[in-house]
Amino acid sequence: MIIVNDTREAAQIIKASRRLLVMGCSGNGKSTLSRHLSGHLGLPHISCDRDIFWLSGWKLRPSPEIAERMSAFVAGDRWIIDGNSPGTLPLRLPRADAVIWLRFPRLVSLTSVVKRWLRYRGKVRPEMAEGCPEKIDAKFLSYIWNFERAESPEIVRHLEAARRDLPVIVLKSYRETNRFLSDLDLEIGMTQEG
Repeated sequence: MIIVNDTREAAQIIKASRRLLVMGCSGNGKSTLSRHLSGHLGLPHISCDRDIFWLSGWKLRPSPEIAERMSAFVAGDRWIIDGNSPGTLPLRLPRADAVIWLRFPRLVSLTSVVKRWLRYRGKVRPEMAEGCPEKIDAKFLSYIWNFERAESPEIVRHLEAARRDLPVIVLKSYRETNRFLSDLDLEIGMTQEG
């Protein structure tokens, strides 16, 4: 993997990509960024939450079905897939032209998730599966709080095992993300949910 921190270089990589993977902790704006990139680049947007993992009522699909759905999407010629799930990275990374990893501070992630919950409370967000209204609980907040310690090491292992030439664009704040979008000639401006 090749870590890319320069937003101008990142923009050039993304402009030349046909298959993008966007990942990061909940609340960092994976789906929002993916929707913007999808519209700008003309790439189909696949949300892991909506299209792969969840069934109505927050019921997780069976693992074989998850793998089958992920494999079918990944086989496509052009896509943006947003979502974490380190267990499915071996399916996604070999086909990805580039990875965007949103690595915001956990307090930013927590604040964004709470604002998102207030905004969508009782409703289904566009990037969620039908029948999965926005929810928040102690387990989810703990997942966010511990994401960097618990999830990131496995993500790093998968990235290190991927192709040596795979660009991994790391964005650590909304400011960096907005600079990246500006370098892509997208003047959208991402902010915390609210």
